[in-house]
Amino acid sequence: MSEAASRLKRPIHSMPEFIREALKMSGLESAYATRPPYQRNDYIGWITKAKLPATQQKRLSQMLDELARGNVYMKMAHHGKDRP
Repeated sequence: MSEAASRLKRPIHSMPEFIREALKMSGLESAYATRPPYQRNDYIGWITKAKLPATQQKRLSQMLDELARGNVYMKMAHHGKDRP
């Protein structure tokens, strides 16, 4: 666990294989890795807490779309360190 991740006050979620595979297949692994630890953790928790597989897939699709766009996090504007 990284130092930044250890400072999170929320429960830390491990990444399920289906999310790891989706990131790999979409080519968004590096976009995911550049997000702050709290965002990565929130995405995983949000996706995995869905009760229905269809809801998990919808949330996964939203995460992938937001990572591809780069300027959105949970439907809110996101300005990474490399953005003004």
